[in-house]
Amino acid sequence: MVREGFQSVRKGLRDSFPLQLYHKAKRFFWDPQAIDLSQDLTTYQNLSEAQREAALHLASLFVAGEEAVTLDLLPLIQVIAQEGRLEEEMYLTTFLLDEAKHVEFFSRLIGEVVGGDSQLDRFHGANYRKIFYEELPKAMNRLREDPSPEAQAEAAVTYNMIVEGVLAETGYYAYQRSAQILAHKGHAVPGILEGIRYVQRDESRHIAYGLYLLSRLMSEHPGLWEVVERRMNYLLPYAVGVVQDIFKAYPQGFPLELEVGEFVQYAMSQFQKRYRRLEQARHQSLEEIEQVALEAGEEA
Repeated sequence: MVREGFQSVRKGLRDSFPLQLYHKAKRFFWDPQAIDLSQDLTTYQNLSEAQREAALHLASLFVAGEEAVTLDLLPLIQVIAQEGRLEEEMYLTTFLLDEAKHVEFFSRLIGEVVGGDSQLDRFHGANYRKIFYEELPKAMNRLREDPSPEAQAEAAVTYNMIVEGVLAETGYYAYQRSAQILAHKGHAVPGILEGIRYVQRDESRHIAYGLYLLSRLMSEHPGLWEVVERRMNYLLPYAVGVVQDIFKAYPQGFPLELEVGEFVQYAMSQFQKRYRRLEQARHQSLEEIEQVALEAGEEA
């Protein structure tokens, strides 16, 4: 391959939505090592054994999920780079760093607060394994040999719309709700809440990029909506199953006093929100997609 030239010297950077995300990622940088977890440790030491087990269960799903998305992102970055989309690649470099920091935060949470043995994959049920052990790596690594728009769309749906947009968002909600319940009993987890806020802010940018990428792909390839729709509907039952499996593991009731119905409903609302957004985007031009994203900021 012989490079023909450089965008940066021919026309400079394009003031685009991905570049906006890149600037936000720089502005909102945070360090997992700077979070104080001492009060959280005191709180968890005062929880019952069943509550500590449930906390470990939730943390195990997050830390493995964050490791998975860290490992599986590179093929997408390579495809975007090969297409010469400089601003998107610049943003994706921060995306990968974000995912690495999320692994670090949840590893700290397990190692310094929640504790536990080294066999945390015992918490990974069939639905979780279907998504994180099979569908995510398969969809992302397919891009190494097949960078087609269809493959990119399936990868973005799996990664950004389902793993991040449904499962991660529902997990953050679980942390926030359990923290509220603990607070009513005089137990505070400030470090965990601080870390979750940072992680969720990062993920909002990731989801915004995924929506942008899928919208761009559908604008450039009008027949792609069927691929997106089929992939969304295929993965939804497994995503809902992940949520349900957490509660099924505690037939006497979830020890952190959360109710399964609330979280299934929340997961479904996240799915429907992403689905509607993509359904609208299929009728928009590339210029409209860019303008809407820039004006709204995509809550990123």
